[in-house]
Order: sequence, then C-alpha cells, then structure tokens
Amino acid sequence: MPAEHHAEHSAEKAVEASLGLVTQAWRFVVTGGLSAVVDYGLYALLSAIFVANGMPDTRATLIAKTLSFIAGTTTAYLINRRWTFQAEPSRARFIAVVILYAVTFGLQVGINQLFYLQFAGESWRRPVAFVIAQGTATVINFVVQRAVIFRLK
Repeated sequence: MPAEHHAEHSAEKAVEASLGLVTQAWRFVVTGGLSAVVDYGLYALLSAIFVANGMPDTRATLIAKTLSFIAGTTTAYLINRRWTFQAEPSRARFIAVVILYAVTFGLQVGINQLFYLQFAGESWRRPVAFVIAQGTATVINFVVQRAVIFRLK
C-alpha cells in the first residue's frame, strides 16, 4: 500500500472511531427502522399465510414472529457492525451478538405474545404487540452493543 493511501486510510479510521453517542444512536435508529420493516413485513406476511393455510392464530403468530425476528436481527447486525459501530468482523464480537440476540429473541417473542394475547379481539393487536416488543428489544440491543459488544476486539 502506498504511503499516501495508508495515511488516508488511517485518517478515515480515526474519523470513524470518533463517532459519538448521538451519531451512533441515529445510525442505530435508521438501521433499526430498516430492520423493523424487514421484521414486521415478514411477520405480517407469514402470519397471514400460516392462518390462511389452517394454522391456529396463536401458533401462526409465534412461528411468524420467530422467523421474522431472525431475519430482522440478521439485517440489523450486518448493517450496525459496519455502519453504526464501524467494526471489523471478530469471533468474540460475533459470539457476544449471538448471545445477546438469543436473550432479546426470548424477550421479544415473549413480550409480543403476551401483548398479542392481552389485546385479544382488537384489530390493532398485532402491530401494537410488535411495537412494544420491538421497542423493548431495541433499547436493550443498543445499550449492550454500544457499551460491551462493539468494544470487544
């Protein structure tokens, strides 16, 4: 690598490393919005398909939310690792993210199911349960990723 290019690359890395809380939070929110579209879109689509094919509604909701969570969090991790937290791939970080997502998976699916059942009979129960569960998981994910995971090497 030529000296000029190396110096340029080092300067870019220094700027990236100095991203502050506000910038990271903003990028996390943007990424989360995109990931939520993936998550909710797949959740609604799969729920409708499963119910239309005779699956009981509560089972359809649980399975659809499980699959949509995996798709949404995979999207979020890939974008956040590179754009929000400016981090290179690392085995320790990947393992930490898998553990965090396993915990937030349980919380998010459980919270979603709890509120979905709590609002039985309401036409708005699916999106409201989703927003409550997603909001809770988002706060937990940002705090843990910023404070712990993306400080790992």
